[in-house]
Amino acid sequence: MDFTKTTEQDSLYNNLEKMSTSELLKNINTEDKTVPLAVEKALPQIESLIEQVVSRLQSGGRLFYLGAGTSGRLGIVDASECPPTFGVSHDLVVGLIAGGDSAIRKAVEFAEDSTNQGWIDLQEHNIYQNDIVIGIAASGTTPYVIGALEQCNKNNIITGCITCNKNSPLSLTAKFPIEVIVGPEFVTGSSRMKAGTAQKLVLNMISTTTMIKLGRVKGNKMVDMQLSNNKLVDRGIKMLIKELNIERSIAEKLLTKYGNVRTAIAKYHEAN
Repeated sequence: MDFTKTTEQDSLYNNLEKMSTSELLKNINTEDKTVPLAVEKALPQIESLIEQVVSRLQSGGRLFYLGAGTSGRLGIVDASECPPTFGVSHDLVVGLIAGGDSAIRKAVEFAEDSTNQGWIDLQEHNIYQNDIVIGIAASGTTPYVIGALEQCNKNNIITGCITCNKNSPLSLTAKFPIEVIVGPEFVTGSSRMKAGTAQKLVLNMISTTTMIKLGRVKGNKMVDMQLSNNKLVDRGIKMLIKELNIERSIAEKLLTKYGNVRTAIAKYHEAN
């Protein structure tokens, strides 16, 4: 199959340094508007991968995101937000980045070029056949990610990917690839821009849809969220007031007693 790195093609704009701030913002915004449309075209691929994720997690498995640079950081952000948002354990969705945790803040030179380290990192988490691994790489050529997915395939671990180039080596390696073709970046090759936005949108879809399918949302509310600050406590109280049609003082007592919106609702119904 033909493989063209559209993420590395020249920007549609030139002489950026001569543009006014207004021109720069308008043109960046124009490019950003194309990203959701590119994601829309990939919805069938996204659906296929999510079905696999839900199945694996229902079977007791875990979801791993694996990436380098911006892609790795985006995976870590999505994984780290699952416990507070949906009340799941911290090891249900795991984000791994080439170069280890220090690479979250500061780039680790050549970390993404190792074809073996990704699999080594996964083995440290005792990965097994009930798990599922999603490789994230805008270019679709990152050795750290491709090497890990190749080993997963050999060990009968389901693999998916999120990439922004068609028919990339990563797409051809993953069993359930997602290809969001966003085209050239505003700044040539700066895949933290449109490609990064596309990856973030897809990650939102994967984690949110999965958690809804796993029963972690009631109606449209995050009833299993962790009450880790005053804002979330207040949100929980308001959920109880609306759901149970009770006064705020009663809602506050219920939430204080049970520490969880879902549990408070269930206990109230049991008592009434």
